[in-house]
Amino acid sequence: MRRTPPTALLLDFDGVLRFWDPAVPAAVEAQYGLAPGVLYRALFHPDRLRAAVLGRLKHADWLAEVVAEVGNAEAVARWQAYRGEIRQPVLDLVRQARAAGRPVALTTNATQQLDADLVSLGVADEFDAVANSSVLGMAKPAAEYFLAVCDLLGTAPAQCLLLDDSARFVAGARAAGLAAHRYAGPQDLAYVRALLAL
Repeated sequence: MRRTPPTALLLDFDGVLRFWDPAVPAAVEAQYGLAPGVLYRALFHPDRLRAAVLGRLKHADWLAEVVAEVGNAEAVARWQAYRGEIRQPVLDLVRQARAAGRPVALTTNATQQLDADLVSLGVADEFDAVANSSVLGMAKPAAEYFLAVCDLLGTAPAQCLLLDDSARFVAGARAAGLAAHRYAGPQDLAYVRALLAL
């Protein structure tokens, strides 16, 4: 059966729209004499991360646990002052999609820091909906998460296209009835534009 062309875009944040420069934590670790990779391992400990992105652990408490593990509050604060960078070509896609009447939802497993990050990065008003897992209480790749995002947009799952850099999340979206494409770099944007008939 032929799939209906997508009319809405679900866009991942970290890894697609937002880029984190790995040189930043590496520089902080070197400056404070920390072992390479210790900041990343502390911040993204699986149990800690899951609790934070499901809203069970407040952002401040998450960072407090990271500080306790790393043993250097100043280093953690220095690292956290960096909030990443927006990939302009992806933002251009968002703007083009919305201008063409294709609603765009930011779909991200994030902490309660997300709203502040969107403001500081200048993209708070770039989406028709923001689906923050810590607010919804469910996260990618759960089918319930993707269906909730479709409801936010008022669009049927079969008409939604997810762009995400995680193969697991792409698979989850497809299992929920959405179209999905794994983002590997800016070379993928022309294909996404074609799918959305932009």
